[in-house]
Amino acid sequence: MEKINLKDKLAKFSEHWTPKIIAEMNDYQFKLVKIKGEFVWHNHSDTDEVFIVIEGSMKIEFKDEIVELNEGEMYVVPKGVEHKPFAEDECKVLLVEPRGIVNTGDAEGELTAANDVWI
Repeated sequence: MEKINLKDKLAKFSEHWTPKIIAEMNDYQFKLVKIKGEFVWHNHSDTDEVFIVIEGSMKIEFKDEIVELNEGEMYVVPKGVEHKPFAEDECKVLLVEPRGIVNTGDAEGELTAANDVWI
């Protein structure tokens, strides 16, 4: 076991919307992702999804509201709730979710990232 430096891990990749696993705890994975622009509407029917903003700001659009998250803030999207994350400028985020979750949920497409990629 070694400590994990989030800034060092974030410096190892530059692409957007491609979560990278940095640790596991029980059946949960901690994933770093850089986001910029718009993602796709999707949901995760079997699990909640946690967004923790490390640097920058982002928004999560829901059918009836938009939640803004800034550095140091987090939000739990309940399972089954359709949402669309987006960020005007690059935002660095830590995701916490069960092992095997696909980033686009059931809405697979060109932004669907390879799963279980460690950095």
